[in-house]
Amino acid sequence: MSTAEELYERLKKVNEAKGYYFNKNREMALSLLEGLLTNKDRYGYMNCPCRLASGDREADRDVICPCDYREPDVKEYGSCFCNLYVSKEWNEGTVGLVLEPGGYTYVRLNVRHCRLAVEAHDGGLFAG
Repeated sequence: MSTAEELYERLKKVNEAKGYYFNKNREMALSLLEGLLTNKDRYGYMNCPCRLASGDREADRDVICPCDYREPDVKEYGSCFCNLYVSKEWNEGTVGLVLEPGGYTYVRLNVRHCRLAVEAHDGGLFAG
């Protein structure tokens, strides 16, 4: 079994060659990769940690990471749904963000991402 750090290094090389980058927030990326590894232990495949798994590999095929939605999401929004995979421009702050008084605000925010952030910083408030 690999660790999130090992998975990060292995997938980084493969995906950057295809134009996909990990979110520059390494802590967040590693947390999401931990979720992938947890799902691999739980289901036998790396279901996206931001999407519900049925436990049926065939039914979940579209949400096995990298999911079927990564390419169109990165193209349209600069990041995939969970913000693990992003474009170079996303990491540079030229897409996916708007300038607001007082700083940057994410244009695209999703409930699952917020839940992951709370779990990572609140010791598992939603764990169950």
